[in-house]
Amino acid sequence: MNLFVRSNPTSCHHIRDVLRALFFSTDTTTISHSLNHRITMVKDPMVPIIPVIEKWVQEGNVVENRELKHFIRKLRKNHRFSHALQISLWMSDKSGHNLSPGDVAVRLDLISKVHGLEQALTYFNSIPESLRGLEVYGALLNCYAHYKRLEEAEATMQKMRGMGFVRNALSYNVMLNLYYQMGKYEKLEVLMQEMEKEGIGCSRITYKILLNAYVATSNIEEIEKILMKMEADPFVSIDWYAYVLAANGYLKAGLIDKTLSMLWRSEQLISGKSGRFACEIFLSLYTAVGYKEEVHRVWNLYKTKGRSLNSSYLCMINSLLKLDDFDGADRIWEEWVSSKKFFDVQIPNVMVSSYSKKGLWEKAEAIVGKVVESGIKIEASTLDLLATGYHVGGQMLKATETIRKAISISQPVWKPNMYTLSACLEYLKGQGDVEKTEELLKILEEHCHLSSVSYDGSNSSIIDQKNLCARALDHMEGEDQTLNRETPASMEFKDKDSAEL
Repeated sequence: MNLFVRSNPTSCHHIRDVLRALFFSTDTTTISHSLNHRITMVKDPMVPIIPVIEKWVQEGNVVENRELKHFIRKLRKNHRFSHALQISLWMSDKSGHNLSPGDVAVRLDLISKVHGLEQALTYFNSIPESLRGLEVYGALLNCYAHYKRLEEAEATMQKMRGMGFVRNALSYNVMLNLYYQMGKYEKLEVLMQEMEKEGIGCSRITYKILLNAYVATSNIEEIEKILMKMEADPFVSIDWYAYVLAANGYLKAGLIDKTLSMLWRSEQLISGKSGRFACEIFLSLYTAVGYKEEVHRVWNLYKTKGRSLNSSYLCMINSLLKLDDFDGADRIWEEWVSSKKFFDVQIPNVMVSSYSKKGLWEKAEAIVGKVVESGIKIEASTLDLLATGYHVGGQMLKATETIRKAISISQPVWKPNMYTLSACLEYLKGQGDVEKTEELLKILEEHCHLSSVSYDGSNSSIIDQKNLCARALDHMEGEDQTLNRETPASMEFKDKDSAEL
């Protein structure tokens, strides 16, 4: 019985989407048949979006300037920068629309994101002086900040001051965030004093940049000052995320009671679409505190809010495994399987990895068996984790058989754990099994993996039995980092307000 649905799109899906977008019927005026829907269907950034618009025009339809700007805004919001830039260029080059300073600023930002800073600067130098207003210089400042070009950003900010363009918190936020990102914490206070002198109030994003900076430096006194200012500011409504940032700071400092207090305050402010994102953060923080009961409470509360996503299941399973609640992790795994979610290899992988490291072979094997039973083709990465577990546990025969199978079903871009692979080759050599050694080497060659391991008996840096297990485990831990959320104590939290920068 197939319990899962594959979530990996194929190239044929992209081709289908493009064809549907290009040849969609215009017999009806419903929204599903609109140009907006056609553009939405072309999700592959490598597929040009302009043929979709031009076909719409060829069918006798008119595309107004405001519609093009709407598409650009929507595409930018969804990080489809290449498509947004194509429409921006088409808007002036093909349809003859005059660009406003705002349009120019957006194009400058898009060129920076799609083609890099140097091409963005070339475009900026071509912009007529009459269009180089606040919006364009603000976009230039963002470009420099994005690429962490500190001196150029500071020079641009100074020029904006001289031109009277620094009128609100937005430009200050860009510089504050740049100083924070580059660890120039001493410059934050200077900018804050300038804002106060100029009578420019803090926005919510200003406060959050400062909170992030003070969390990074474990400055509890300043964290508490910022919270007090936010709570007293009549123009800024404090939200759940600010308290999460403070909780993270208290957690880093080992102040558990204050961490829990901030989490409680944060929970009271959760509403709307922030639920899933908040759930995953709360799960991570309560896990870091070691409160298993709260982890289960948050999860049960989250499930009452609607459909649970794979990312939330992954976060919950990670949390329980970190708390050594393997029975709980098993229950969430079974719940995920029974929910018939789109298959996400990260979820069985984190289970196999955790069980293998603990020497719980039967549990790890059961996870692999469940995936196979579902009708989903097992992935090389899953078997590689199992093989490494066998290797670390001294079960070299199983490790050798498993990594051979992993390599035999792998794609060329994938690489096995080189230390486990080396250990398996050395094991076969020690057993005097020339046939199986040659078989494994042949499979490696066929799947283009020979370069991933230096199999040379004289190379003691690789073939060193004392170090291979430790190195294999380190490699597995590294792989786990791609599956696990960052630990809250080292996480830089971001929310939707970051889009303002």
